[in-house]
Amino acid sequence: MGIKWPRGRTKEAPVGVVGTARLGGRSGGEVSPELLRRLGRGDVAVIDQVDLDRATAHALVDAGVAGVVNASPSISGRYPNLGPEILTEAGVALLDDVGDAVLRRLRDGASVRLHDGGVYLGDEEIARGFSQTPETVADQLAEARSGLAAQLEAFSANTTEFMGRERAMLLDGVGVPGLETAMNGRAVLVVAPGPDRAAELRRLRHFVREERPVLVGVGGGADALKAAGWTPSVVVGTALEIDPELARKAVDVVIPADLDGHIAGLARLQDAGIDPVGFPSSANPEDMALILAQRHGASLVVACGFDATLSGFLDRGRTGSNPSTVLTRLRLGPTLVDASAVAALHRHRVTTGAVLLLLLAVMAVGATALLASGVAEALVLLVREGWTAAVAAAQGVRG
Repeated sequence: MGIKWPRGRTKEAPVGVVGTARLGGRSGGEVSPELLRRLGRGDVAVIDQVDLDRATAHALVDAGVAGVVNASPSISGRYPNLGPEILTEAGVALLDDVGDAVLRRLRDGASVRLHDGGVYLGDEEIARGFSQTPETVADQLAEARSGLAAQLEAFSANTTEFMGRERAMLLDGVGVPGLETAMNGRAVLVVAPGPDRAAELRRLRHFVREERPVLVGVGGGADALKAAGWTPSVVVGTALEIDPELARKAVDVVIPADLDGHIAGLARLQDAGIDPVGFPSSANPEDMALILAQRHGASLVVACGFDATLSGFLDRGRTGSNPSTVLTRLRLGPTLVDASAVAALHRHRVTTGAVLLLLLAVMAVGATALLASGVAEALVLLVREGWTAAVAAAQGVRG
């Protein structure tokens, strides 16, 4: 009987979600574009954002994160924001309202584990929060809907304030920068970093190929144009969210500026060899791009990757801000068209090329039918006799 050697113990897999921590700062506001660029598949994003919005949640899902740790409440109850629902439905672990101590105790790049409401470094629990599930998110959103009335009032007040502050820009174009890109009388396609931008661009391929619009990319919308195989002529966005490599290929780069002309992050772009122009306004970059197209004479402005719904307005402005959205759309009026409408109309449009192909197909079918019936031989004979008579008459005239 042989000797049985004792088997080593197999290492048990850690319980919960394990990943590399990527820290996004102590802002309490929006997740920085710099963090979104650093995220990789399987990472754990550590953020500090009250009322996680839809666009940020989609960006986190697209980055392939395994988990999200939020120092602040992802749903404050002020209104039904859409981000937490997107994360939980995508299977991303969301640990909520853990407090800002986690930002001090964690270092970027550390291996972190999320389990049963706790944040662990090895076996040590360093923070504790609330594990969100699709069910808990649904319950909190139902309660938050009661806050919509207050948010609408804040939205209305902020819109009035924005109109008073930006009246000269909206009505007379004061402060709107000049561009080298010619837009007058042309169609302009503005691509924003919305969650549906890639799908909408695929549906617009025929429109872009046939109409050759001026391409404007806003933040991540410029990256979407690049992924679709196109280079934007104009790039709009903050210094942090613009890809310097892509911006160098654009004709114009426009970044938001304070009303006194100061441009945050200007040195970063200048160090990359980019000389942007500032747009002094408190409007968001998406609306700046639309205003640029309108003020420079675009005959048609197609908005791709925008969310123009009421819930989208409130979701983007967690405190009822972003009043520029409504006023910008009023300013552009019928010139502004949604990408989905353009794609639907353009798909059913009959082009000249299609008509010619149809005529050629009909002629080919007719020729085949004539050959099959024997009538073609008679037609060929008539044409040959007519041609012979015409040549003989011409020779007689010359003689």
